[in-house]
Amino acid sequence: MKKLFIVANWKSNKTRLEAREWLQQFVKRDFQVPQGKEVIVCPPYHLLPFIKDYLLEYIAEIKLGAQDVSSFPSGSYTGQINATQVKEFAEYAIVGHSERRKYFSETDEMLEEKVKMALSQDLTPIFCVQGKETKIPSGVTVVAYEPIAAIGTGNPDTPEDAEEVAVVIKQKNPQVKAVLYGGSVTADNVNSFTNVSVIDGVLVGGASLDAKKFVGIVGNA
Repeated sequence: MKKLFIVANWKSNKTRLEAREWLQQFVKRDFQVPQGKEVIVCPPYHLLPFIKDYLLEYIAEIKLGAQDVSSFPSGSYTGQINATQVKEFAEYAIVGHSERRKYFSETDEMLEEKVKMALSQDLTPIFCVQGKETKIPSGVTVVAYEPIAAIGTGNPDTPEDAEEVAVVIKQKNPQVKAVLYGGSVTADNVNSFTNVSVIDGVLVGGASLDAKKFVGIVGNA
């Protein structure tokens, strides 16, 4: 049976208090990670230390990821969070999300450097692509296909389209071991994507902000 990645991307949401309430919902529901599934929560940077401590105490099976990582090493780069700092708290880092490309003008060259930095600290990049032609840097093993029209719109792509993209990605990039689908994922539609043989999980945005909805997604995947 294939391993499924279920990734929560909180984006720029949640205070410490809100994060605590979210985590407490898991504890109340006696949440356990189902066999064969890797659940990864990617909160804003400032919540990584707090959530790591909480998970170690209550739900150690959940992994942590950062939403981004600097393309620079340690040094005089004000405001940047480098891979060495991320590694203290996380095992994964999202790289190349379409919102980063759009709002922060991230280029292919910049993203390649971010991947290199993540890999240098044994962080696993979850590299976001918007289609078959998106360039995937060397060393990337986990890719998330997120069609822009499906992000935050409530209109997901079809499993058939996602399957076609996943097949091409794996054919063109033999190092890629897992392709995830992202874009308006819900508990109702998640299984239609994870049931596709070449799709290895989902990257969840808005629905991951609600603990009850996210538990449903993990259970139905």
